Amino acid sequence: MTLQKLKGFFEDHVAGLHAKGIAKGNEKIIVGLKTAQGGFCERYLLEGCSDRAFLRMNSNSYLGLSLHPRLIEAEARAAQLYGTGPGAVRFISGTYAQHIVLERKLAEFHGRESAMVMSAAYATVVGVLPQLITRETLVVSDALNHNCIINAIRLSHPADKIVYPHLGMKELDEALACASGKVARVVVVTDGVFSMRGDYAPLDEIVAICDRHEADFAEGIITIVDDSHGVGAFGASGRGTEEQTGGRADILIGTLGKAFGVNGGYVVADAATVGYLRETSPTYIYSNPITPAEAAAAAESIRILEGAEGRQRLKNLAQRSEQLRTGLTDLGYETIPGDHPIVPIMIRDTDKTSALVAHLFENNILVTGLNYPVVPKGDEEIRLQVSASHTEADIDYLLDALRGFR
Repeated sequence: MTLQKLKGFFEDHVAGLHAKGIAKGNEKIIVGLKTAQGGFCERYLLEGCSDRAFLRMNSNSYLGLSLHPRLIEAEARAAQLYGTGPGAVRFISGTYAQHIVLERKLAEFHGRESAMVMSAAYATVVGVLPQLITRETLVVSDALNHNCIINAIRLSHPADKIVYPHLGMKELDEALACASGKVARVVVVTDGVFSMRGDYAPLDEIVAICDRHEADFAEGIITIVDDSHGVGAFGASGRGTEEQTGGRADILIGTLGKAFGVNGGYVVADAATVGYLRETSPTYIYSNPITPAEAAAAAESIRILEGAEGRQRLKNLAQRSEQLRTGLTDLGYETIPGDHPIVPIMIRDTDKTSALVAHLFENNILVTGLNYPVVPKGDEEIRLQVSASHTEADIDYLLDALRGFR
């Protein structure tokens, strides 16, 4: 058996994506970096561009911790002790002391009874939601929720699904009122910070709405928030959208691969819920965890964030994000107001978005253009992402390049 009969289909499909301007294209390969110097942060070297060094404005490493000496030392020390991989899934022999330490720190950091670490945030969402959704469950989801939530719902086979308009609290309230008496359980799921726009869910309002309707369902309403872009980058102490809004979800999902600068995903909740998920979630049970070395590095990230250095990094992150938003507005670009380090330039046209990505690349700046169907038609954008490692000079350098485009 071969794939020859499908070869033409595969090639035509990819060609069609390129023709529409929505193909991801060849990946840029990082082959090295230049350390920070001259008032600028580190620069990245790409394969085929060895004579150029690039400012990276499309990284999720919001706190700039992935190059931190303490993380590198913690990871190296654990790798020396335990090797490069866990060697098994958690319930066989893949649980190391570093996993337990990290889970305890995550639970404490979020003020929850228990935490469970998994291989990635995507795997966490896909592993958690189906275990909480039955054929007598209504799922209510924000229209701009991440792809992992969409696919997790598809895997769950709920009794029904309602997608409310982005941040539509009136529609959420109406959906719960209309569902009264029709299902046993409701799951309300949302991103904390929405990855394409940098805006965030009003968790305080969501929780209040759910509380009003809780008694209408025999098995209640479960609120679930994926705050992968919020934790470590948002809120006075980096505790994400919950801290920013004052709302508290029943179940919080986060990532170690963005602000914490390492790899992996996690869920925090009460002890009974996490205990149930350890026994039922297939992406936890049947998949290797992050390495002991990664767990050690992630625990060190939390220690940094909770200390004076973490507060300083959050302060710089906020200042550089404000500098960029103000600069874009002064140049006449459309952006979305807010406080998060995701700072979109709303281009609203696929060809123009691609042209600006190319212009910035020529100016040694790496950015990500988001076109339909990743975002709705008319919402095409350049997603800029600020890091605590960025300096005032870095943001000025970017703004100068944007000024030249206009």
